[in-house]
Amino acid sequence: MALQPITVTQVTQYIKMLLDRDEILSQVCVRGELSNYKMHSSGHHYFTLKDDGAVISCVMFRSDAARLRFRPESGMKVILTGRVSLFPKSGQYQIYVSHMQPDGVGDLAVAFEQLKRRLEAQGYFDAEYKKPIPAFPDRVALVTSPTGAAVRDMIRILGRRWPMAKVLVCPVKVQGEGAAEEIAAMLDYVDQNDLADVILTGRGGGSMEDLWAFNEEAVAKAIFRCRTPVISAVGHEPDVTISDFVADLRAATPSNAAELAVKDQNELRLRLMQQQKRLTASAEQTLSSASLRLKRLSDSRVMQSPDAVLGQKELLLDLLRQRWERCGTALLQTERQRLSSCAARLDALSPLKVLGRGYALVTDASGGVIRTASAVQPGQQVRVRLSEGQLRCTVEQTGEE
Repeated sequence: MALQPITVTQVTQYIKMLLDRDEILSQVCVRGELSNYKMHSSGHHYFTLKDDGAVISCVMFRSDAARLRFRPESGMKVILTGRVSLFPKSGQYQIYVSHMQPDGVGDLAVAFEQLKRRLEAQGYFDAEYKKPIPAFPDRVALVTSPTGAAVRDMIRILGRRWPMAKVLVCPVKVQGEGAAEEIAAMLDYVDQNDLADVILTGRGGGSMEDLWAFNEEAVAKAIFRCRTPVISAVGHEPDVTISDFVADLRAATPSNAAELAVKDQNELRLRLMQQQKRLTASAEQTLSSASLRLKRLSDSRVMQSPDAVLGQKELLLDLLRQRWERCGTALLQTERQRLSSCAARLDALSPLKVLGRGYALVTDASGGVIRTASAVQPGQQVRVRLSEGQLRCTVEQTGEE
C-alpha cells in the first residue's frame, strides 16, 4: 500500500506535538556552557548551550530575561530550566528557558562581581573622587528605612555624640522590588536640594538578597553623583556591598556610620579641658620665667647703682681714647719718616740736581730731548735748559767730538 504524502508543515507540527506532550521535556534542567550569546533589541536572548558531545539552541524571552540578576556571557557555565519544543519556521528543536543560574556559584554572587568589575573599570571606586567628611556637620541625612532598628541606633548615637546637628530622616524601602530606585531617587533629592552636610545610607544586617538593593547599579551611580559626602552603612562588619566601594566612606554598621559622621562632644570637651590646662600651665611658666628675669635685672648692679656703672664706662672710654691717640701719634710719626725718606730719594734723582752741577738740557722746538748731534741740522732752533733759566740758540754747525 502506497504512503500518502504529507506536507513539511504537517511533519513539523506532528513532531512539535510529540515534544510538547512529553512530560520529561516539558520541564527540563540542563547544565552546559553558553555560546554565541546575543541580546536582541526586542529584549529576547538567543544563545546555544553546549558540552563536549552536543549543542542545543536556546531562547529566553524578554519577560524571563528581565528577572536575571546577572549578565550572561559566552563561555559561562550555567544551569538552565525550561521546556524543549520545536520552532516550526526553522524546523529545529530548542530549549525555551524560563530560569538561568550560574553553575556552582549563586547568581547574586556573579552579578556582584560583574558589576564590581564594570564600575571599577569606569573609575567609580577611585580615591580621587572620594570627598572628605565634614568635621562638624550641622545637618545629617539618614537615607534608610524609617522603621528599622538601624535608624533608631543612628538617631540615638548622633544625639548623644553631637546633639547640635539636625538629623533628617529620609524614608525609603531598603529591600524588595523598587527599593534600589527609591534609594537612588532619595539620594538625588537630598543632594540636589542641599538638605544635608553629610548623608548616611544603609540598613541593618540580613542575607545577600536582603542587602541586594545596595548592590544595584542605580544606587551606586546615585552615590557617585552626589556632591554631598556619603557614608555607606550596610549590614554588619563582614557584609560588603557595591555601595561601600563607591561611597566616600564605608562604615562597618549603621551605628559605626553615626560615630564616623560626627565628633563626640564629651571627647571634644575633654580635649578642650586638657588644652586649657596646658595653656594655663604654659602661661604660668612664662610668667614665672619673666618674674625671675625681672628680679635678676632689678637686683643687678646697673639697676642698683647706675652712676657707678656709668663711671666705670667713662673710665674705660677715656682709657680707649688715650690708646687711640697714642696709636695715632705713632702711626703719624712713622708715615712722616717714610715720606721724608721718599722725598730725599726723589730729590736725588731729580734732573734739576744734575743741572745744578753745570749740566744743561737741550730740547727741540716741540720739547723733545736732543741726545745726539746728528739729531739736529745747522740753522735749527733749540732750547737749552740751565740750572737757572734757559737759552734759545741757533745751531751753526754739527759734528762728532
